[in-house]
Order: sequence, then C-alpha cells, then structure tokens
Amino acid sequence: MLKHIAKHNDRKAVILYRQVPNEDHMCLVVYSDLLPRVIHDEVMKCLESPVGQQADNLSEALFRQIMSDGRNPLEVLHKEGFMKKVQTSQVIVTPTPQSQIRLDELNNLLNEMSKGKDAIERLAEMDKNLGMQTKKRDNTPPQRPKQARPERVREVGAPRGSRGEAAELPPLQAGPDSVLSDADIAKQQASQAVRFRAEAKSLLAEADRLEKEAANMLAPVVTAKTKATKNVATKKTSTKKAKAAKV
Repeated sequence: MLKHIAKHNDRKAVILYRQVPNEDHMCLVVYSDLLPRVIHDEVMKCLESPVGQQADNLSEALFRQIMSDGRNPLEVLHKEGFMKKVQTSQVIVTPTPQSQIRLDELNNLLNEMSKGKDAIERLAEMDKNLGMQTKKRDNTPPQRPKQARPERVREVGAPRGSRGEAAELPPLQAGPDSVLSDADIAKQQASQAVRFRAEAKSLLAEADRLEKEAANMLAPVVTAKTKATKNVATKKTSTKKAKAAKV
C-alpha cells in the first residue's frame, strides 16, 4: 500500500499537497508520465521511501531531498511548471489496485482523526476492505476517455525518422511560477495528432515502395517461368508436326 498515488482524469498522478492553503477544495499534483526520466525517478524514489510514506504531504519529504545533480526536486517541479492545481473531488486516490477513494473524502477522514475515535475506525475499515470504492456524487465531472500512448519503436521497413525517432516530443512544461492547465495538455495532444498523421503518411508511402520493390524482384522469376513454359510448348508442337509429316 502506497500513499500519495492517485489518478486525475484517468492520468497517473502523484499528490504533492492534499490541500492548498486557504483552498481546501484544491490540491497540487504532478503527472508522473509527463516527468523527464531523471525527475520521475527522484520523485518516485522519495515517494516509496519510509520518509515519503510517513509524510502527510509528499512535498514535505521532497523538500528535504537532494537530486543527484544537487537540485531540490520540489523546487525543480515548481520552477519547471510540472505542478497542476486541481479539485480534490476530481482526484481518485489509489493506494492499492483494488482500493479507491476520492481525495476530498479522504481529506475529511484524516481531518476528523484528531476529533474522535470514530474517524480512526472508519479509516482502518477502509484499509481493511481493499475492494471498497466510495460512492460517487452525481455532480462528479465526466472522466476523459483513455488515450493509448504510442509505442516508441520504429516498424520493420519504416523509414528513419518515423515512429520512435521523430515522434519523441519534449516533456510538457509550463512557464516558471505557473502550473499546467488543461489548455496546455490539449495543445500537446493536438501536436501529437499532427505528428502521428504525418508518420502515417510516411509509413503508407514506404509500404507502396516496398510493394513495388517486391514486384520488381518477382518479375524476373515470373518471366523465366513463362519462357520455360513457352519453350516446352514449342518443342511439343514441333514434335507433333514432325510425326505428322512422316505419316
């Protein structure tokens, strides 16, 4: 069971702040699949560590961490614009694959723990029943459809610069002192769509070229068989004519 792991609009997320100060209905997350490899590994290493699991907010543990290049991971996430502020009611916490709960309801339980024993027992019951899924409210925003990430490998026979070489996009980043918006993500996805269409045209052109090459390679074989068949037929005809003349 891991803390700080969640989903937002079917995208994997890591919760940095469960509640934004003075905005209890908002939280700060980062999308793990949009992080560069170096930053991603440092964040996940901190998240899975005892310090990260004991922290109420992962940001507290990240603040005390130092990356291999000497930078602070929390500062890097902030300055490079990877943080996104979203509503807690839209974030689904997934401590295990079988257990799910909305972040706003989890926050309410954790906030009530200091007020009495009942809240503690409810939280323990939630951990025990791994298959429990809290009931969603009617006003829960619809989730976006899942979009499969393209496999970044080049197909056999495809030209260089097609899938896997030119399709690699730079990490999605916002400006300094800002967070990612839905418009930023939509713009990135639109750019990917344009690039994938261009790749599809390139792959179709390459397929046509390979078919023509295959036809040209088979042409001499077909011609040789045809000539051999004609020679046999000519010999048979000559033999019949010769026999007829003798008779």
